[in-house]
Parts: sequence; structure tokens; C-alpha cells
Amino acid sequence: MSVKSLDRYERWRSKTVSFRVSPEEAEQLDILSNISGLTKQDYLINRVLAKEITVIGNPRVYKALRNQLADILIELQRLNNINSSNHELLELIRFITEVLNGLANPAS
Repeated sequence: MSVKSLDRYERWRSKTVSFRVSPEEAEQLDILSNISGLTKQDYLINRVLAKEITVIGNPRVYKALRNQLADILIELQRLNNINSSNHELLELIRFITEVLNGLANPAS
């Protein structure tokens, strides 16, 4: 049984919700939560409840973006062209672009 804890709004988080994912989905989830700067739990809660995810730049987010962009560069160098079989890569590039645009223009 998990230990109850308070969230930042003084609510008890005493319920556990779990589900299974494929290794590929788990990897994608790890990447997206790292880039967002949120914990995986907070990222999933925000996504499931259709709340906007606001990325606040900090060293951890910067490092996650840097590492992910390095991985993308390696993948793009490996590919001759991007086709529909690389849908996940295109979605990841789109998400990183949104985050970087948000970091560059925090007022918008």
C-alpha cells in the first residue's frame, strides 16, 4: 500500500492509479515528462485532466532538451528522409519546438 501524501494544494493523494504501457510508450512518456520539467505523475495528471502544461525553464529542462536534441540529430543523420513510419519522431520534434518557443517568448 502506498503512503498518503499532500499535493501543493493541500489535498491528500491517497489513491493509486496504474496502467500498463509498451516499452516504446514508456520511453516516450519519460521523454515528454523530462522535457516538460514535471514529474511523471504531475505530467500524466495534467494530460489526463486536459490541463495546459506550462514549461518553466530550469537547468533540468535545459539538460533534457539538450540531450533529446542530440538524440534527434543522431536519428536524423541516420535517416535519408523522414517518412510516415517516423510519426513519433515528428511528434517529438513538434513538442520540443513548442517548448523552445515558449522558453524564447515567456510572455506569449
